[in-house]
Amino acid sequence: MPELDTPLHVDMLKEYHDQNTFVHRVRRAVREVVFPNRFYGLQWGDPELSGPQVFMRNKYVLPYINPKHIALEIGPGGGRWTRYLLGFKKLYVVDHYPQLLNELKKRFNKPTMQFITNNGTDFPGVPDKSIDYIVSVACFVHLEPHLIESYLKNMVRILKPGGNVFLTYSDKTKVGAQINHTFTNVTPGAMREMISSAGFKIVEEDLTILWNSGVVLFTR
Repeated sequence: MPELDTPLHVDMLKEYHDQNTFVHRVRRAVREVVFPNRFYGLQWGDPELSGPQVFMRNKYVLPYINPKHIALEIGPGGGRWTRYLLGFKKLYVVDHYPQLLNELKKRFNKPTMQFITNNGTDFPGVPDKSIDYIVSVACFVHLEPHLIESYLKNMVRILKPGGNVFLTYSDKTKVGAQINHTFTNVTPGAMREMISSAGFKIVEEDLTILWNSGVVLFTR
């Protein structure tokens, strides 16, 4: 993926809304009967149904839900992971594209949520050392290494000591990432180095559950 001014994410949202051929409409009608609550983002895996997504939900998301804690999600899309985060005392949702935050608001717009359009890799309005848990699934896969490094450095400011971060990222050692031109040139080794250099400690990695990405959980 190129720099932050790329239209990639907005184009993907537009493609989702523009799929109006007869075949697409029939398929959608069938899906709406079987899965009436589908929304943007589930085309990349439903954490209620897809094996790898269910595994990540049960291992890296649900155990960290705490009504006394504050969470932050980066790149929420249509809310396929956001729906599990509504149990936090407060939830920040952050994206570089207001169009995507507006898409999320169609489904989730709770009093405990705060929607933030950032300048690329920052967290405007989020107090220092206020966040217990950060999650981002299928967003960092499109970020170049220098943007990931910037995000990680900014996370240091907002994450509480002992807070946790769960991310998925592009793993170019896997064929799924190699054949996807929107996935950036990152490897598990490079990701480990970036996390460590930012001052974090890796708690757990999973390099097998996803065919195009790596999974990592780390802490301060």
